[in-house]
This record gives sequence, C-alpha cells and structure tokens, in this order.
Amino acid sequence: MPHATVPEIHRKNARRMRRAMTEAELKFWNAVRAHRLMGLGFRRQLPVAGFIVDFACPEYHLIVEIDGSQHGDDLDVVRDALRTEWLEQAGWTVVRFWNDEVLRDIDGACAHVLAVIEEKSPGMFVTPAER
Repeated sequence: MPHATVPEIHRKNARRMRRAMTEAELKFWNAVRAHRLMGLGFRRQLPVAGFIVDFACPEYHLIVEIDGSQHGDDLDVVRDALRTEWLEQAGWTVVRFWNDEVLRDIDGACAHVLAVIEEKSPGMFVTPAER
C-alpha cells in the first residue's frame, strides 16, 4: 500500500508529540515497541487520515488512543466520537483507554488490544501446538 502524502506541519507535530509523550503513553509504548507485544508492529504519533493518532498497528489497521481527563469534556467527547467515526470510515479500528487505565493495568490494556486484533483476524494468536 503506498504511503499517503502527509503535510509537513503534521510531520512536525508528530515529531514534537513523540518527544513529549505522557506517562501513560510512554508506559504503553514501552510495552508494545520493538514488536514486544506478540510480534505486532506499532508506530507512535502516526499521521492517519488527516489526524495524528497516538499509536497504530498498520498491519491490522488498529489505532490505540490514550486519553487524559481533558477528553472527558462534553465538546471533546463529541470531537473524539467524530474523529473515531472518520478513522473507522477510513478502514481503521479505534481502541481508547484513559491514562489511568494504562497506568494501573498495562497488562489488561495489552490484553484488550490483543483481543481486538484476534476478533479482527481469528486464529492470529494460535500457537502451532493448538492447531
């Protein structure tokens, strides 16, 4: 699949955001980077469909957003819902966690991500012995 053209301003914003990750984003990144989560490849602060998403697993068209308390405001809830709808129309599945969910239970967050991928691609995590 060819790469989409990304405006330079989005590239600069993504680079800036990679350098200023929240504690929860950093914890999730440390759990999934370098194919640590079942060999899945994740990218961080990736431009997708006109947005910069927190994390993406391009192979399975999965986006993981980790939100702080500011996303609980009425206007931001609506914006996030519209953003999710737009990304899903572009063929992505969006999973959202609150910062405290990731900080309290990183294993649970990772298990949920794996469950979503398994639902999209049944048998993905079946070991050879289970076949």
